[in-house]
Amino acid sequence: MAVIACGSTWVARWGVQPQLVAGSSIKNKLSSPNCNSSKIRCLGAGCSTLFSQESIHALFNSVSSNRLCQQRRGLFTVRADRDYYTVIGVSKNASKSDIKSAYRKLARSYHPDVNKEPGAEQKFKEISNAYEVLSDDEKRSIYDRYGEAGLKGAGAGMGDFSNPFDLFESLFDNMGGMGMGGRGSPNRATEGEDQIYNLVMNFKEAVFGLEKEIEITRLETCSTCDGSGAKPGTKATKCSTCGGQGQVVASARTPLGVFQQVMTCSSCDGSGETKTPCNTCGGDGRAKKSKRISIKVPAGVDSGNRLRVKGEGNAGRRGGPPGDLFVLIDVLPDPVLKRDETNILFSCKVSYIDAILGTTMKVPTVDGMVDLKIPGGTQPGSTLVMSKKGVPFLNRSNRRGDQLVKVQIEIPKQLNAEERKLIEELASFNKEKTVASRR
Repeated sequence: MAVIACGSTWVARWGVQPQLVAGSSIKNKLSSPNCNSSKIRCLGAGCSTLFSQESIHALFNSVSSNRLCQQRRGLFTVRADRDYYTVIGVSKNASKSDIKSAYRKLARSYHPDVNKEPGAEQKFKEISNAYEVLSDDEKRSIYDRYGEAGLKGAGAGMGDFSNPFDLFESLFDNMGGMGMGGRGSPNRATEGEDQIYNLVMNFKEAVFGLEKEIEITRLETCSTCDGSGAKPGTKATKCSTCGGQGQVVASARTPLGVFQQVMTCSSCDGSGETKTPCNTCGGDGRAKKSKRISIKVPAGVDSGNRLRVKGEGNAGRRGGPPGDLFVLIDVLPDPVLKRDETNILFSCKVSYIDAILGTTMKVPTVDGMVDLKIPGGTQPGSTLVMSKKGVPFLNRSNRRGDQLVKVQIEIPKQLNAEERKLIEELASFNKEKTVASRR
């Protein structure tokens, strides 16, 4: 089977010479009311000519803008794309600060440690994933242009892509290097899935970082069957469904005609063999186990940051490499100090007498209570800078931001007789001084 790029068209069929079809014709079929996008299928063999960029543009522009191509057990389907802006609850023109504010509000509401309702954890993961993309200028730009296809490819362990064209090449590679009419490699090793762990930190821990031991539950190679998935003492036999090939031919009728394709055999999961499943792992070759690992969180992290711990995800199948562990950071707010990137914000109240004459007062910082000098004549709303009392730069802990202190001057609502008399004398003196200066 071959998928041939024909300018701005794509045609695939068993034993049939591909014919040139106008791109507009395919676009009309895809956009017609009778087109059921969930039934659209396509497959490329290892020897197939890859799609040209013009063909890919035609395919992506033909279907509705919010759709994504995804591979499921050999099928290449079109499904609805998630809207990260809707997940966060902001418009597409939202600023980074608006996105960050909306994320923090949602993250606190759906965090698994706070919200025990069913689906809260999954919702929290979706929110965190959306924020990770929208808070990064480069990823956001790719997402705005290509959607999830440009960020993650078509799933099935393909990894990240900088643009949607890479996902087609990866799809062909994942088919096992089939020749014309050939088959994939049974018993091939597959990489383990990634795992996610949600780590809640207080404000000060996020500023200075920490080393912490956490407990994770993951899939590890089954010790009973040594990862084979077969019950000890039994032998595997050739799969009767695929005849030991590991793949079967399936047909699908679409608005473009009948497409036939090779897909992974569901009876043997592509191994070409059937076996009596292991009682411990149920034939998967992996079993759930808990493990304690130590992670080091660098200074300067913030909510939405993600740490990668290589090789600590689920074990791979048939000797494949393990996945990775991703630690999602959620920082609890401080009741007094606020954070703005690498700066820390604090508001202090100063009496009008101290604002006029000047004073020294103690203010809270992440380093503890520190003396702050209030200069005489300080105006309401003035901002005083406490150098290098802010947040360390991420991965550059030798540099720190500042603490910015906004001065709020308190004016008394009531005065006793003596205070009023002194203020009136001061006002009279100031009036005389002003008149004299005008002469």
